[in-house]
Amino acid sequence: MMNRTCSSAAFGRTCTKLSLRGQQGASFRRLPCQRQLHVVCSTNAPKVLLTREHGKNDKMLSALTKLNMHCIELPLIEHAPGPDRSKLVHVLKEEKHDWVAITSPESATVFLDAWNEAGKPQVRIAVVGGGTGEILQQAGMKPDFVATKATGKVMGAELPKVPGGDNRVLFPASAKASEDLQTSLEASGYSVVRLNTYNTIGVTNVPPEQLQQALDADVVTFGSPSAVKAWVALVGLQTANQKLNVCIGSTSARACDKVGLVKERVYYPEDPGIEGWVDCVKQAVKEHGLQAVSPAAH
Repeated sequence: MMNRTCSSAAFGRTCTKLSLRGQQGASFRRLPCQRQLHVVCSTNAPKVLLTREHGKNDKMLSALTKLNMHCIELPLIEHAPGPDRSKLVHVLKEEKHDWVAITSPESATVFLDAWNEAGKPQVRIAVVGGGTGEILQQAGMKPDFVATKATGKVMGAELPKVPGGDNRVLFPASAKASEDLQTSLEASGYSVVRLNTYNTIGVTNVPPEQLQQALDADVVTFGSPSAVKAWVALVGLQTANQKLNVCIGSTSARACDKVGLVKERVYYPEDPGIEGWVDCVKQAVKEHGLQAVSPAAH
């Protein structure tokens, strides 16, 4: 299996196009890449569907509209309390851990609510990436550790031991979160207390007029495996395979493969995050001959 890496002065970042081969797993070709309707530019522009939950699409919307893209927002997921939501308050009050590991903006929001309810106990916070850290910083809490790459495997491998600590990590997570972080932390010698504090639910009913506008999109963006599953369930695999599918990171890209989306039409950044996500939208648009990306007129 081989990785082929290209360079580009125009985009200057690395984007991975999903290409699965062989029985053992995935081989990736790395490519350079720089419920409400938003009409933001001419209808000749590439149409991009944003599928994150309400309030989480703003950064992508802003970045893509500056590139003269036509954005359509249709949240495909929503959050609900998880079975361990109330337990988190008790654990924060009564138990001590070397680290609290936060791996998504939603888990940061849920944690902050519980932390305030618990009386704001002293904690040491580790986050998987800058976007998650921003949620905490907006509440006045600066993370003590940020992984160099926004994946659970990297975070678990890099998390430093606390001198004199007991090597315990509290992991408030989505009920659907993978076990990558737990496995990596345990391999590093940590004991992990995982609490499923929220759940991610796919939207199943969309008004026909909104669905029709969504179906006009050239590119569909996914911020989680749940969004991938919800989109395919909503429109069917055949229709979903007619779109370019651009994911925030490898976890969502692998979900695309699992549901049967054509690997040649799936893109994701090597480093999860908004910048790389936007660059991969640009790359997908460029490779498939859609209107050239240019800054919107101001």
